[in-house]
Amino acid sequence: MRVRRGGDDAALAEGLARLHEELGTPGEFAAEVLAEAEESAAAPTLPPLDRTDLPLVTIDPESARDLDQALHLERRGSGYRVHYAIADVASSVHPGGAVDQEAHRRGETLYGPGSKVPLHPPRISEEACSLLPDGPRAALLWSIDLDEAGEQTAVRLERAVVRSRAKLSYDGVQAALDAGTADPALELLREVGELRLARERDRGGVNLPLPDQEVTRVDGRWELGYREPLPVEGWNAQISLLTGMAAAALMLDGGVGVLRTVPPADPRDVERLRRVAGALGVHWPVEEPYAELIRRLDATRADHAALLNEATSLLRGSGYVAFDGPLPEQPLHSAIAAPYSHVTAPLRRLVDRYALECCVALCEGRPVPEWVRERLPGLPATMQESGRRANAYERGVLDLVEAVLLRDQVGRRFRGSVVDVEEKKPDRGRVVVAAPAVEARVRSASGEPLPLGTEVEVVLVSADPDDRRVEFELP
Repeated sequence: MRVRRGGDDAALAEGLARLHEELGTPGEFAAEVLAEAEESAAAPTLPPLDRTDLPLVTIDPESARDLDQALHLERRGSGYRVHYAIADVASSVHPGGAVDQEAHRRGETLYGPGSKVPLHPPRISEEACSLLPDGPRAALLWSIDLDEAGEQTAVRLERAVVRSRAKLSYDGVQAALDAGTADPALELLREVGELRLARERDRGGVNLPLPDQEVTRVDGRWELGYREPLPVEGWNAQISLLTGMAAAALMLDGGVGVLRTVPPADPRDVERLRRVAGALGVHWPVEEPYAELIRRLDATRADHAALLNEATSLLRGSGYVAFDGPLPEQPLHSAIAAPYSHVTAPLRRLVDRYALECCVALCEGRPVPEWVRERLPGLPATMQESGRRANAYERGVLDLVEAVLLRDQVGRRFRGSVVDVEEKKPDRGRVVVAAPAVEARVRSASGEPLPLGTEVEVVLVSADPDDRRVEFELP
């Protein structure tokens, strides 16, 4: 889900307040947290290494202020060097302090319509540590060398002072690339991004091509739409994935760290997906890996959308694993098809700060700080709980917005696609409606099984903001 900031709606505000209460989301920062954030932000710890010579830029949604990453790409012989600066949260957040303890309570930033529940006070996340182009910042600077095929050949991580040259948006960068007016470094982002996508295909990585639901405010009204990610977002994501894979390799070699993991797909789930593909009439050669099947599916087709919805079952069981000594039995992130760690969003996700501290210590050949080692064992549980809350919040927000937008349209007919059918109750499932962009429950009025992967006309029978529930019926 993507959320663009906008105005208020009474029903939406009331519903969000109830959702916050149900989930126990953190409220305003306590006075001592804000006071400590103000004090540390006023005098951040700056490293001696000066890399303000690098022409780094940030690429984010236009309204974003918590900027974790800045990048610059250059040619190195027949290959490339990727410079990737990550906000150094440890320069302003002190272990065991009030801000640190509050960050452990929150785990990650939650995003909702017109507001967010941040991991850190804005004085840190949107000012002192954010890689805004208004002055030097402390950063953890990755330098990753790639060969002509986009494979990593060397990696280095060091603390440095950097200065972002510009705050760019995805829309603006994509427009410049399409017009041929982009900076050469951004042209290299496209070149390297395409190479890394090819390496992902070679590894057998999986990326479900599902559009995002986006909540926007247009002419005083909230609207829901589907948003296809721009190509530049995919290329930028590949730089983040490259860095996370490099970090995981460093920590596994060093015997200490924390990984983001997803177990390999259960063969039973793969067989079920194959049966669903057969039922939908989607050709899937026996010798073709499921990752290749997913790569060629078109989410705008009803049958393919249903199969993609079913394919999410292959990526169940995500989590974190921390280690200090013996290596994890299962270190892989199966969707990436490699070991991987979160290290590129420390302003918005707690675990990244710890993984980064492990990596920079290992690169410098010194022991990982004791405050990191002491906290490592508890990080997976902390992040699992914050992830559960974030997922519930995102789903709750979408359900609420859907109900608010449709509350006055009960009885109206909509075109949609049946993307899921319950095994034990095949007359019930889920339907995706194109306009407005809604995914909700649907039932068959006749009691007959719902036609999976078929475009249908459904009737809205319920839209209740109080219950955050929307339901359609197939006549």
